[in-house]
Amino acid sequence: MLERDDSGVSESFNLDSLTVSDRLRLFNFTQRDDHVAYLWVLRAMNVLRAVHQLQVHPDDVANALSELAVAHDEVPSAADLNLRAMLDNLSSDNEQVLYRVEDAARCGNLAAYRNRQSVYQFTEIGYRVYCAVEEVIGSRVQDANLSRLVFADILADFKALATANREGDQDEVYRKLARLDNVLEDMTQRAARFYLTLNDVARTTDISPETFLRYKHALLAHMSEFTAELERYAPRLAEAVYEVEDTGVETLLERAAAVDERPMMRPAARLEDWRRRWMGLRQWFLADGPGETKAAQLQGATRTAISGVIALLRQVTESRRGGVSRTTQLRHLAAWAAAAPDEQAANALVSAAFDLRSVRHLSGAHDDDDQISPRATWWDAPGVEISISLFRHGKRPAPGGPQPVRTRRGAHARLREQQLAARAMDREAATDLLDHGPHDRVLSEAETRAVLKLLTRALQARTVVAGRLRSGTGSSDVLTLRLVPNERGSQLRTETGTLHLPGFALEIKPHGAMRRRRTEKP
Repeated sequence: MLERDDSGVSESFNLDSLTVSDRLRLFNFTQRDDHVAYLWVLRAMNVLRAVHQLQVHPDDVANALSELAVAHDEVPSAADLNLRAMLDNLSSDNEQVLYRVEDAARCGNLAAYRNRQSVYQFTEIGYRVYCAVEEVIGSRVQDANLSRLVFADILADFKALATANREGDQDEVYRKLARLDNVLEDMTQRAARFYLTLNDVARTTDISPETFLRYKHALLAHMSEFTAELERYAPRLAEAVYEVEDTGVETLLERAAAVDERPMMRPAARLEDWRRRWMGLRQWFLADGPGETKAAQLQGATRTAISGVIALLRQVTESRRGGVSRTTQLRHLAAWAAAAPDEQAANALVSAAFDLRSVRHLSGAHDDDDQISPRATWWDAPGVEISISLFRHGKRPAPGGPQPVRTRRGAHARLREQQLAARAMDREAATDLLDHGPHDRVLSEAETRAVLKLLTRALQARTVVAGRLRSGTGSSDVLTLRLVPNERGSQLRTETGTLHLPGFALEIKPHGAMRRRRTEKP
């Protein structure tokens, strides 16, 4: 995960402007005229680095370029390059991608000693710069995806982490905690890359609608399967996090920090780093306060993306059916402007198309826009007072005092009270269901509403194996409702009738913090 300080801000944000400018200058080689040749030189150095040859001579770089030229036709010839000058530029004070040292061991005679025998190697930050450039060049839109198969591994790792901490296995605690950190970081990066790619597809649909129509079904199925899998595993992962916390979080973090093999960090710094990482893992599946978990936010973003793709699909389908889109409209307008008899006619055509006006100094707004309907025509709308200075000289008068802001706090407070009251009723109904159970009695209207809400979630998160529904779970912050296969079925009596559940028995258990509070009671 990203290194963060106590305030939750990335450490790169805390660097001063001089350090930031020095590190950005490391990318100067990408702005040179022969930047492609510089990139191949760095690739040759990376080939040598892969075989553990850290310090290289220009002759070694030339041999590596010759080897790369066998597999790639675009590699420049070492004879056409001034390798020593290029390596010196990469190791200069302005770039510092490489580090240059003098190797006296290469001098076999006095003449060789008098000549400069320099060897070069990557600096740590310089190698990161090279890797960043290669990642940008090699990135592909087709690689963007949401990993839905990872949730089962995350659940297994949480359970293994709780077992290892309970048994005192420090090495296993470190391995599982580091694996969870890497997996969730990778899932975050995958989701961010997927949604960015989806926005690019939406933005370029007018250019290539065939690509979107070709992959629309696979895209919608991919997002639907991901959100269904996340909905199914979210309550189980929350339970797994609680199970890990029951084994002792501080003991867990101390064991991970004790096995951590970063020698350049003090023990206190390693412990604090693992504490930040655990809080990041916990926030994925457990909410601190009224906010949502990261898993819930990711699920909401996926559902929004599904709605956006469906709307985009409708737009593309309608445009293809009618044969008119923004692309065809702009092309027709460009053809009309090019065929205009003179420049004045072309300017008038474009101005009318884009609603451009040259006279703007007599514009004005009404003092109270809320009193004027947006559907009122210009003729029927009331007039706007224009100052004399604006009318005669085209200069607006000095602005007066600001208008008071209408916050409507009373309406917001009433809506908030209604929302809190509705939530309190739902929690009270869920608590009654836990205390008295759903069977052998008549459920009230609030209890029926709570059961139907959880039943809907359970049916959405159901598991189908071999064409048959095996199980389904729906959870709230108070209780968990589960559908268990049962030949006799079950039924619930409500004030408005009887709800039959053929083939399933309904089980209700406390969920999350409610279960913990009930177990802590004497």
